[in-house]
Amino acid sequence: MAATKRLTADALAEALVERTGHVFADRQRLQRALTHASARSTHAGVDYERFEFLGDRVLGLVVADMLLATFPEAAEGELSLRLNALVNAEALSEIAEEIGLPELVRAGSDVRNLEGRKRTNLRADALESLIAVLYLDGGLETARAFIHRYWQPRSQAIGAARRDAKTELQEWAHQAASGAVPAYRVDGREGPDHDPLFTVSVKVGPFAPAIGSGRSKREAEQAAAAALLLREGVWSAA
Repeated sequence: MAATKRLTADALAEALVERTGHVFADRQRLQRALTHASARSTHAGVDYERFEFLGDRVLGLVVADMLLATFPEAAEGELSLRLNALVNAEALSEIAEEIGLPELVRAGSDVRNLEGRKRTNLRADALESLIAVLYLDGGLETARAFIHRYWQPRSQAIGAARRDAKTELQEWAHQAASGAVPAYRVDGREGPDHDPLFTVSVKVGPFAPAIGSGRSKREAEQAAAAALLLREGVWSAA
């Protein structure tokens, strides 16, 4: 997230009209939503965190509804996998980058210089904040129009959803490691309580452990299971 000059509330709103398809009425709220706690006075980051919380729920609802309509024959398990692929931090970070959102977020220099997973999470959080403001400013249909604009093409591009990684690993382990059961271990937890990052490793019999990370223990376990399946050639990278 590169350093940029601070935009006024009006300039920020104008910059986002074409990217969101919405003319913002409450421009001060938009500015608060896109101002990270690192760029505000003590305790002022509460707005940013609350917007993330709301935006995450709005996004999940709209994408779930979209998937039900797009894939009427899909079972619950497949829908869940498709949903996770569309609302995880990586997908949100890519969309944030696509619309140029990182350059519009106010953040302290230490945060702007983040790399790797932390930068991915920061961009995902900013996009969730923007979705919350779209919902509060224009209602559910405004948020839905924005989400469909950027998530619908991705939902079509995702191929047939893979099976749940933990389920796949358990079945593979039974065959490849003489009935061994995958053993998961939480190796680390960092970040604030509202946005933690877990690191989990998984070990199967004589095979070397694999590591994954995620914003919940379950997501990290899934990532670790997928990493082992990919490494051992059970899954292809495609």
